Amino acid sequence: MGFGYRLAALAAAILLGAAPLAQSASSAVAPVAASPVRAAGNVRAARPNVVILVADDWGFSDVGAFGSEIATPNLDALARRGMRFSNFHVAATCSPTRAMLLTGVDHHRNGVGNMPETTPPEHEGQPGYQGVLASDTVTLATLLRDQGYHTYITGKWHVGKTPENLPGQRGFERSFIQADSGTDNWEDRPYMMLYDKTYWFSQDKPATLPADFYSSRFFVDKALEYIDAQRGDGKPFMAYIGFQANHIPIQAPADYVAKYRGRYDQGWGALRQARREGAIRSGVLPAGLPMGEVASTVPWERLSPAQRQLQARRMEVYAGMAEAMDAHIGRLVAHLREIGQLDNTVFVFLSDNGSDPADPFNIPTANAWVRMNYEVNADPLGGKGTFSANGPSWASATVGPLSGYKYFASEGGLRVPLIIAGVPGARAGAVAPALTHVNDIVPTLLDVVGIAPHDGHYGGRKVQPLSGHSLLPLLNGQAESVRGPSEVLGYEMAGSAALFKGDYKLVKNIAPLGDGQWRLFHLPTDPGETQDLRQSQAAVFATMQTDYAQYAHDYGVLPVPPGFDLQKAGLHYAVHHYLLPKLRAAWPLWLGVVCLLGAWLWRRRTRTRARATF
Repeated sequence: MGFGYRLAALAAAILLGAAPLAQSASSAVAPVAASPVRAAGNVRAARPNVVILVADDWGFSDVGAFGSEIATPNLDALARRGMRFSNFHVAATCSPTRAMLLTGVDHHRNGVGNMPETTPPEHEGQPGYQGVLASDTVTLATLLRDQGYHTYITGKWHVGKTPENLPGQRGFERSFIQADSGTDNWEDRPYMMLYDKTYWFSQDKPATLPADFYSSRFFVDKALEYIDAQRGDGKPFMAYIGFQANHIPIQAPADYVAKYRGRYDQGWGALRQARREGAIRSGVLPAGLPMGEVASTVPWERLSPAQRQLQARRMEVYAGMAEAMDAHIGRLVAHLREIGQLDNTVFVFLSDNGSDPADPFNIPTANAWVRMNYEVNADPLGGKGTFSANGPSWASATVGPLSGYKYFASEGGLRVPLIIAGVPGARAGAVAPALTHVNDIVPTLLDVVGIAPHDGHYGGRKVQPLSGHSLLPLLNGQAESVRGPSEVLGYEMAGSAALFKGDYKLVKNIAPLGDGQWRLFHLPTDPGETQDLRQSQAAVFATMQTDYAQYAHDYGVLPVPPGFDLQKAGLHYAVHHYLLPKLRAAWPLWLGVVCLLGAWLWRRRTRTRARATF
């Protein structure tokens, strides 16, 4: 997970070393042609199906309909049919976002106040910081299942892997999930030294992967299998697909990577500028906005020709991975059209956070570990047995023109693409610039399918109340905003924090991206967070600091301990969840080493005494 991953790999490589892993040839995923979303002859039923598509680590402008050069024709078609939300926010890392998406409850109240891999030891197990869905939360899957829906999930889960926290206990009827932050996309093996093994589950039981596995293809295949198995009984379904694209290791079939050959040879600065222009042209950001600062970006001109070639290749793989995911979404859309369910299905697409700045190649020992276990050369990059990561410079470009990226509370970490399509009466092709949040998805879907939201009580027990608002008034044009000018929306994760109120955002970031100081920005005119208004708008600044303090108190936000940083937290997790399990598993070897060392010391001491007698 980002900076924590890098130090985790460093520590693990030093303590344990790494054995080379076998490499094998990659297999391609056949491209799927783009096709129109709507089809004649489909009839909307009283209760629509629901499909939730979650991309991993996609930047704000990674979708074609948000200004990207990456080919995403199927997502773009959903955008034309539905609505794009240009001011939509999530948490800055995956599991807090996923917990909110599933429950509609602020992550400090749903049990995932921080990602397990970056939680300070002092916070572990504290209320709101269990790292798994709290027992007093109700998932959207449970709410829909109890109203007669079939509920399916495939792909990334990352909100608990003990029996009581697997999908079958959280409302999902059928499931095939990967329980942690990520895995290799081609093989059944951990992608980084954070886990002792991969944790795949089918119907809440340990599972194995097929020999021809590729993550995006497989997740859609399983979803289609579940949909077809029960489509004759007349019940609607909810299908949640948690893609691993584009989490590290960034891997993609060769056919998709080849489409982008040479596209990124001008570097990340050129891409960042192109993304700004594309976002304005697509209508998701206003013209004339300033470009966010990117302090972590290395000037492209400083790289050697060989370095530029490799870096450009990495971005080609990133684009290929994104397009491959879109193509498999296209297969899902085409199948729903074929079985007459397309026009009776509501789609929600979002990313779990902004682009990932992680780059294990920047730490020598971690770099050595990756090179011993994976192929990292430019030419075969993306296939089975290869490892790629984009690092902070490409991450800054793929959120362009916003600032920051994953892990931090800047807009590049929190603001992501959202598309909602298939809602009756929605304004087709429109853009909603109103402030919206991942906690709004559950009440929105309940509103769309006609199920009343719970009031903090469900199934005869008290549960956490919903935190968000239904977005249906935005979708059907009955309102321009779902939040009043005085309503606050707070956020905190791992010491970086933000508060939204009206058009203003209060924000602070910890090192290495920030200095821990609060700043104030006017988002409609400055989404890149370039002009700090804390002096010119001192009254607003002071009021919003008070508002944040109240949010932190009400939601149980714990301050990070002195000296906290993401690298140390990642190292702590790696030691306890990877190194120690490995050491415990290898205890016979360690016992043998101790015995041999003891024998050598005894023999040496005996010889010394023998010489002394003479």
